[in-house]
Order: sequence, then structure tokens, then C-alpha cells
Amino acid sequence: MKASTGKARVEGPHRSPQVDPLAALRAPGDPPWDVYLTGTVFLDIVFTGLDSAPVRGTESWARGMGSSPGGVANMATALARLGLRTSLAAAFGDDHYGEYCWDALERGEGIDLSPSRTVPGWHSPVTVSMAYDGERTMVSHGHEPPPEEPAPDCPPRARAAVASLTPGRGAPWIAQAARKGARVFGDVGWDDTGAWDLAALPDLRHCEAFLPNAEEAMRYTRTDCPRAAARALTEHVPVAVVTLGADGAYAVDRRTGETASVPAIDVEALDPTGAGDVFVAGFVTGTLAGWPLADRLAFAGLTAALSVQEFGGSLSAPGWTEIGAWWRKVRSVEGQEPSALRRYEFLTGLIPGELVRPWPLRRAVPTIGFRRSA
Repeated sequence: MKASTGKARVEGPHRSPQVDPLAALRAPGDPPWDVYLTGTVFLDIVFTGLDSAPVRGTESWARGMGSSPGGVANMATALARLGLRTSLAAAFGDDHYGEYCWDALERGEGIDLSPSRTVPGWHSPVTVSMAYDGERTMVSHGHEPPPEEPAPDCPPRARAAVASLTPGRGAPWIAQAARKGARVFGDVGWDDTGAWDLAALPDLRHCEAFLPNAEEAMRYTRTDCPRAAARALTEHVPVAVVTLGADGAYAVDRRTGETASVPAIDVEALDPTGAGDVFVAGFVTGTLAGWPLADRLAFAGLTAALSVQEFGGSLSAPGWTEIGAWWRKVRSVEGQEPSALRRYEFLTGLIPGELVRPWPLRRAVPTIGFRRSA
């Protein structure tokens, strides 16, 4: 087994300079981590610049290619790049892919991997993603890790936890995290059973917020309107956030009575991989920082919009440098709608001037296998 090195957070080659969005709230005795999460780490290999979907019996050439940790690593990286102290429990293969993913997350992103383990003889799951016309096609391969991996019996203390809820199956660590005071943010995937029964999500009762997309929300609540679905979900969870794709997002907070609707930012989408994870990370950040619901929703949408302009899951997650560059850019464009600018005015007090650099920003694309120079 491989233990985390316990090193302090470092700036990797693809890390943005950090802003601590919780700086004003930190106090002695706080939990050591802002966010805890667990799940499967994949090696993502992404091809982009395809003219169309691959056609059976033909060979397609992509104009771009990148590799990065994927799966739960998308969410962990997005949280860390927004300045949250992030702890991840995951199983890693003892192959080169696993070593690369571990190094990229711990050294490159400053994510705590002390709850994670390397599993001898287990090879890393791999996903190949092909992006074209704003869509993607994916092929994955992997084996289940040993049943005792990777989630520890007792998760570390954290301000928040992000959990992927699975229909018909509970995860004991979610209740444990909630009992320790973590605010749990739940997302969910497509229900392959077709039941769409909220009672089949036993861990929803431990959640602070639930963040499905519009189709999922309407199916779970038997409604025909995303906004009605969000309101119905607040009978089961304090905060419901429904993503509406090109129409933005809508949220309801049952405890305060707040509602918020924020339109999507119009961008040229290169690759949507990981955008949903980035949205959740942005909303978690704003919630822990104590922002109003509308600001949290706007920030989540902004970070997701910035992410789709890059390719790759964890590679595309924006940091505060990208957010600052975007904010300076949109304010410099003549003819901007004043009300739209006011929607993001809360960013002004968050972004130090030294984080700003010329737009557009592009990241170097890591490739596994280069020899290190002597």
C-alpha cells in the first residue's frame, strides 16, 4: 500500500495561483479539510478536433489529444483549483497510469491523498473520450477494486463532502460525514433501473443540497417543468439546484425562501467533459463561503462555462487566474449589458489584481511517457 506523502500544497505546472475563498472564515479548531470525496479515478485520454463521430470501419484523425486523471478526479481537481482544501479517498492501480494520476493530483493539484491507497496488481481504469460538435463519445475499461478499497471506515472531518448518489444503494460514509458536521452535496447519474424513485436514494436525507439536471429532476418528481421539480425536491433536501443546459440553472433554498435563476454564459464549447463536476465545485465553494444563492449559482455556471472551452476533464477546471482574466475581459468589451455585468460584480472583491494575465489562456497538455532529462 502507498501512503500519501503528507507534503504541503505545491504549485504544479498547470496550477493557477490560488485565492482562498474561505480565508475570512477560518479559525482554530476548524476541520482540517474543506471538502472530502471518494470514488474511482480513471485515466482519461481525450481526443478533440474531430470533424464528426467515428464511423465504423474507418480511421479518424484528431487535431488535439490530452491525458489527465478523470472520474472523481475531475471534481477533486475543480475544488482544489478554486482554493478549497480537498481530501480524496480513491484506489489507484500500481501501474504507470496509477502512478501518473497519483502524482498529478497530489503534487500537481495539492490534493490530500492520505485516505487513498495503491492496490497491488490492479490496473487503472481508462476512459477514451472523443469530443466533436460540443458532444462527446466515451469508451471505458476497468475492473472493480477490492471491496475494502478505497473509502476508509471513518472519513476525515471536513466542512463539506461531495457524494454521488446511487439508486438503490446507500454509502455508509455519507451518514458518517454528516454526523461529523460535513455539509453533504449530492449529485446523481441516470437511473438505469427506470424507477426514478427518490425513496431509492437513502442518502438524500443527509444532503445539504441536491444537484440533478433538468431531466433527472423532472423524472424524480413526476413534474413537467424544471422549476416545479426544484420546488418539489425541497420537500426532501434543503437546497435544490437544477441545471438547465443552455438555459442556465435554477435553485431553491427551502430554509431561507430564496430562489435564483441564472442564464448560461454563451461560449464556444470545445469539450463538455467534466463541466457538471466543475459546476458542483463552484456551487460548493460559494456555499462554504456564505454567498447569496444567486451568486453561488452564477459562479457555478461561470466556472462550468470556462471549463468547456478547454478539453479534458480535470485539465479543463478553471482556477482563479482564469476567472480573473474572464472578468477583466468582459468588462473591457464595449456594449455589454449593464445588468449582466452586475450579475458578476461580486467577483471584484474576490480577485486580486496580480492574478490577472492576458486572455485567452491555454494550458499545456500533459502526455504520459516523456523521458525526464538527466
